[in-house]
Amino acid sequence: MYSMRDDIERILVSEKEIEETVTRIAAEIDRDYGDSERSLLLLAILKGSVVFMGDLMKKIRRPVEIDFMRVSSYSGTETRGKVDILLDLHRDDLGRVDILIVEDIVDSGKTLAYLSNYLKFKGAHSVKCATMLNKPSRRKVDFEPDYSGLVIPDYFVVGYGLDYNEKYRTLPFIGILKPEIYTD
Repeated sequence: MYSMRDDIERILVSEKEIEETVTRIAAEIDRDYGDSERSLLLLAILKGSVVFMGDLMKKIRRPVEIDFMRVSSYSGTETRGKVDILLDLHRDDLGRVDILIVEDIVDSGKTLAYLSNYLKFKGAHSVKCATMLNKPSRRKVDFEPDYSGLVIPDYFVVGYGLDYNEKYRTLPFIGILKPEIYTD
């Protein structure tokens, strides 16, 4: 019987490492936002970051609100260089809100740089980014996440919300996808 695990070359980040990383990031967020009077909005970028945000919000001790945006910037395994907003954030109180964009992976940085500027333009009091995975070797713009889980090499990874053609999101670890799965 077929298992998605058969398509994984090797596990890059174990379930235990994921939990430890999420706990560390949550503690950093509590440290930085713990005394703030403003609302802290965790803004998940659909769909990949939902798993990370679900775990993260359970570990943050201060009250948080959640919301979602959906953007598109990839075609297959490559970024198109253009960001399309498919689901936008609509709030009247952005000037009183600290936004923490929650992302599964920062690759080229183009999407997050664009969204950060976009949300500031819309009037957010502040905008920061938390990512589970950071891939600086692929960076195309000057962008660094404020909270970075793990720096990883340039592998095509799936699991823990990350997908290839909508598959593999449910894997409880982060694994390197076998190249023959995504190459012709």
